[in-house]
Amino acid sequence: MNSLHNDSFFQVPLVQRTTSEGVVDFPILYFDARCVQAFFWCKLALVEEKLIGTGLRPAMVWRGSAIVGLAFFEYLNTSIGLYNEAGLAIPVLPSTSSHSTRWLQLLQDVEHPGHELGFHIAHLPVTTNVACAAGKEIWGYPKFVTDIPFSLSEGRLNVSVRDPGDGKLSIAELKGQLGAGVPTPTLSLLLYSSLAGQRLRTKVNVRGKTRLHAGAATRLEVGASDHPMADTMRQLGLSAAIPVALTTTQGFQSRLNLGVPYR
Repeated sequence: MNSLHNDSFFQVPLVQRTTSEGVVDFPILYFDARCVQAFFWCKLALVEEKLIGTGLRPAMVWRGSAIVGLAFFEYLNTSIGLYNEAGLAIPVLPSTSSHSTRWLQLLQDVEHPGHELGFHIAHLPVTTNVACAAGKEIWGYPKFVTDIPFSLSEGRLNVSVRDPGDGKLSIAELKGQLGAGVPTPTLSLLLYSSLAGQRLRTKVNVRGKTRLHAGAATRLEVGASDHPMADTMRQLGLSAAIPVALTTTQGFQSRLNLGVPYR
């Protein structure tokens, strides 16, 4: 076992769950990864439509618009093998929350008892069957298996999601120049999902070196695919969208914990 596995960050109790792809230890541990996250302004009414029936509402709202995030991950060393992942997600609060917005909770530790700001995942493609089965069967995440090319070099970005039925078609492609960027805090996450009618809150403990970039020199193109993920992005107005901001994280490490039921 290498030094990464011996790091105290990963020394947590493990429990086993059986999925259709075999037995998996939880939390899932991510020892080394790279991540790109892009954030876009979308019309508030369109975002609210995507949350109908979830018991959630947009959390990062300003003058009739709401933030939507698109993240790409290249997992180089994990407890369930190597794979890539992409996620289209909406920052949310529970509909029962007494708060209007909680922007500052982005900087609050996810272990804080009052932390509510999290993410509703609209689509979550991955590149392996093991990762897909765990996500769907343990958390109820909207996963599917497809190719997710990931290229992040000095100052340049090119990441995409391919159509699972026809790999020649693109669901989405984000590419362009990044620029230097500035250091910014690496944020842990709270994820909201639903499994068999039970709502779940899942903490993702994260660390790494993150930089914040302006998004003006990058562009998101929604491809010709008729996959539901492409349809959602078109409905949100993300075709040819320019991010308001981007983050890149090198040395990304995390623990994806089991979900906790909530009302």
